[in-house]
Amino acid sequence: MHVYIIRHGETDFNRNNIVQGSGIDSDLNDTGRAQALAFYEAYRHINFELVVTSRLKRTHQTVDHFIQQNIPWHQTEDLNEISWGDLEGTPASEERHAAFNEIVGAWRAGQIDVAFPGGESARQLEERLTRFLSWLRLREEKNILVATHGRTLRALITQLKALPVSDMDRVGHVNTSCYLAHFTPQGVEFKLENDLNHLKLAGLLTP
Repeated sequence: MHVYIIRHGETDFNRNNIVQGSGIDSDLNDTGRAQALAFYEAYRHINFELVVTSRLKRTHQTVDHFIQQNIPWHQTEDLNEISWGDLEGTPASEERHAAFNEIVGAWRAGQIDVAFPGGESARQLEERLTRFLSWLRLREEKNILVATHGRTLRALITQLKALPVSDMDRVGHVNTSCYLAHFTPQGVEFKLENDLNHLKLAGLLTP
């Protein structure tokens, strides 16, 4: 089984450095829609048998070109972005930056039960992704497209590499970057990691 895992396209929240999380159901902006089209043009030749997204529309819109081909589509909250709690919807500031670094720093140090007020911990994110992967491994399709979110993608790739969730910040991503995971009886092998060739071909990659 080959699983293509991408982050959603750009939104105005991304552009303006405003925290989204699972509580913000934003749309793609013009750049995000261009990124989504570039990904479609580069991967339309793949015989995808299933499209899987979070329940947030920025992932739906990113892979809508595939969904419109009548490929079976499954939505799951397990792929939603992490909940950043009280931080969601807040613009960039020194206070927000400090609060964010404190929590993420705790996760890196192995304190994965820490969370923002009203938000999810790294352990809670890991638990729902464990549930998602258990479901995914039972699928019979050979080519599956998965669209998710930045922090969720970090944790998902970390799990697939059998690393602790505290290592998730080692996983790079930008909007619509692609990971290709080949599932075999022996384990998971990555054919692509943080691949941006579709953005380069479309002239959308910012230097």
